[in-house]
Amino acid sequence: MRGQRTVDVLAPDQLGDAARLLAAGRMVAVPTPRWYMLCARAADPAAMNAVFRAKQRPTAKPLLLLLDSSATAEALFDLSGDARLLADGLWPGDLALRLPWKPGVETVAAVGSPALVGCPDGFLGQLVALAGEPLAAAVCSISTLAAGERDHPALTAGQVAGFERTTGAGIAAVVDGGICPYSRHMTIVDCPARAAARLEREGTVHARAVEAALTPAGGPHVG
Repeated sequence: MRGQRTVDVLAPDQLGDAARLLAAGRMVAVPTPRWYMLCARAADPAAMNAVFRAKQRPTAKPLLLLLDSSATAEALFDLSGDARLLADGLWPGDLALRLPWKPGVETVAAVGSPALVGCPDGFLGQLVALAGEPLAAAVCSISTLAAGERDHPALTAGQVAGFERTTGAGIAAVVDGGICPYSRHMTIVDCPARAAARLEREGTVHARAVEAALTPAGGPHVG
């Protein structure tokens, strides 16, 4: 057992406290419909390195970038017509888009290039809005390459606390949103700048929902 510190447990109405911890360079855990996510400021390399260390995750495996709106995505990334349709139709939500950075924009190494980008709803979306800046995130669990049979994503605040006790990860607080009920990953769609979108992985957002979002304006079906 590597650590003994206790994770502070915050109620959902204390998201402002979680945002202040993030601003101070700390790492917090937040519930989604799927599992609890470890979050840090994307602009803080030390905080993002803490996420990599907590998960025993190789830095070559990028983190998820979380934005507050499609307008922020437009400012940072080279969005294709398909990417705009998907953002308009399915954000905020459980869809992640793989997006190329705009030329001249300072990239975030920890989230890679192209970056995997989400605009979440629920508690996580509220936290991104309160933070007022992009966050980087990953599942509260040991990363796949280092995981053992008992290493599962945290589905409760108690399991987040157990993860902290076992790993000494340095999680400052967990927002207690109850039990996360879903068992699937986010859906991922690859959106090159000048090519049709391609469904990379189906998850909680149905492939037919992706297709529906792409068709109203005559966009191509997902390949």
